[in-house]
Amino acid sequence: ISSGKERLDKVGETEGVKIYSVELTRQITLIKDLKALWKLYRYFRKEKPLIVHTHTPKAGLIGMMAAYLAKVPLRLHTVAGMPLMEASGLKRTILNSTEKLTYGCATQVYPNSKGLQTFILQHKFCPEKKLKMIGNGSSNGIDTAHFSPTHFSFEEKTKLRESLSIQPSDFVFCFVGRIVKDKGINELVQAFSEINSHCPSAKLLLVGPFERELDPVFPETEQEIQENPNIISAGFQTDVRPCLAISDTLVFPSYREGFPNVVMQAGAMGLPSIVTDINGCNEIIADGVNGLIIPSKNKEQLKEKMEQLIKDAGLRIHLTQNARKMITSRYEQQTVWEALLEEYQQLEKRL
Repeated sequence: ISSGKERLDKVGETEGVKIYSVELTRQITLIKDLKALWKLYRYFRKEKPLIVHTHTPKAGLIGMMAAYLAKVPLRLHTVAGMPLMEASGLKRTILNSTEKLTYGCATQVYPNSKGLQTFILQHKFCPEKKLKMIGNGSSNGIDTAHFSPTHFSFEEKTKLRESLSIQPSDFVFCFVGRIVKDKGINELVQAFSEINSHCPSAKLLLVGPFERELDPVFPETEQEIQENPNIISAGFQTDVRPCLAISDTLVFPSYREGFPNVVMQAGAMGLPSIVTDINGCNEIIADGVNGLIIPSKNKEQLKEKMEQLIKDAGLRIHLTQNARKMITSRYEQQTVWEALLEEYQQLEKRL
């Protein structure tokens, strides 16, 4: 069950499963949300599922309320990041209340990182007995056979680099995600531009869509992205592996996360990462082992670590050697799936 009917139809065909489309927005849209709540309630009453498992804040709120009203026995919600972490004032108060309401309607709550679990307990969003982290974290793990550098030959990578005007000697920093303020794009573009002024062989590859309505970057940031020939904006990509394959380092200076897939994906592709010291990122990356960790919203530290990886080949090789094995040993997708299936089975037995 999801919004985005066109993509949902494709998922139904690919996976061979029943689908149901409900309009859900990322914003607070009271009338649309009430319609979605009524639609889901009626659907759950008709289908009588044993388990409803929700992901994302809005789907969690509407889905858990509808499942509670429809008396679904097992109501599970995975927490994978909280917008409220960057909110303040009245908006923060409202988001705190909706988070508590979501958890109140759920029978089990699954934070997908240790940091999120601690945050939930500190803010008393729900009792500790409702909380559990599946495996080592992550909502879905990583298919490390799919995300593997072995899929891309030297010739393929050379051809792709040439198509983006990237020279063999260029050092490529890659960012994957929405091009918004909360992902640290303002700091990243500013840091890169300063590095680029004395290191013209550096390139910044941005992979992801701009979201100008919800959380836009500064106008000067967008202007720099458009005008700097060494910043390549690739837009949304259904398959990010080619972009990771031609890069040297992932840079992910996000302000808040749950358990970011892209950091696991980059690691599985053999890339070290520069990440901020936030939930999830600081669990996937061990500082100085498979990447570097910097404070959030700190442009100077970001710039320093980016320059360090350009100049220090020994460090870069060390981090690269550890990158993939740090993912395969902890976040293999099949292992996460098996842990989740076991959780479903254990909950069913307790009924």
